[in-house]
Amino acid sequence: MTVLLFTLVLLAGAILAGFLGSLTGLGGAVILIPLLTLVFKVDIHYAIGTSLIAVIGTSSGAAAAYVKEGITNIRLGMFLEIATTAGAVLGSFLIVYTPANIITVIFGFVLIFSAVMTVRKKTLHIETEDKSKMAAMLRLNSSYPDKGEQIDYKIRHVPAGFFMMIGAGALSSLLGIGAGAFKVLAMDNVMRIPFKVSTTTSNFMIGVTAAAGTAAYLHRGYIDPVLTFPVVVGVLAGSIFGSRILIGSDTKKLRVVFSILISIIAIEMIYKGLKGH
Repeated sequence: MTVLLFTLVLLAGAILAGFLGSLTGLGGAVILIPLLTLVFKVDIHYAIGTSLIAVIGTSSGAAAAYVKEGITNIRLGMFLEIATTAGAVLGSFLIVYTPANIITVIFGFVLIFSAVMTVRKKTLHIETEDKSKMAAMLRLNSSYPDKGEQIDYKIRHVPAGFFMMIGAGALSSLLGIGAGAFKVLAMDNVMRIPFKVSTTTSNFMIGVTAAAGTAAYLHRGYIDPVLTFPVVVGVLAGSIFGSRILIGSDTKKLRVVFSILISIIAIEMIYKGLKGH
């Protein structure tokens, strides 16, 4: 296969990954890395480095839109970014000591978890009482627009959420994903933040977390421009197209079908990792 043909095929695959990731809420990275490793036979370290660059580009565009709409809790996002960045730095050190097959197995289990989180029933948490002195002290409580009115909410269990973000940041750097499912789990179930706010705030944080982890991959030569350029362009184009389709479509059935497909891919990656491939 020539370089030009490889680039065009990879571009098409990246567009598909961005499109499906945007429609299902899983993000392009969870599709992109299996695509690179299982289909194109790319070493997983290079696949992760490429994915991190793509995550920075796609999350930045979406985050700007959510901030403009006033849904994202910027103050909370910047506070939790301290934890995710620290975790990303930790994850970047772990890649030196973690064999590629172990990373593949971990990635497979994370894929399954992300698929389950995508189809689970979303519960709306709106706390109206001040139960966290730290949240009040740091002025993390806020409001968001919903159907023409501002909905006030309070945040709980700030320290627990903060330490969970360290783990999410480490996974993001180690596996090359946004780890949005883990961040949303911490904010939604632990800190009791409304789901719409937790998802948009997670998206706001993803780019910074990925940027912190990218430095280690760049230093070790795991970021290849031949892979990175078509992937970033493709995922960004696919995610923009997918977000426009998402506005007027019901993706509930698509999420279920796609989550099953992702789980099958995850099992394949776990199997290959355990076999030492």
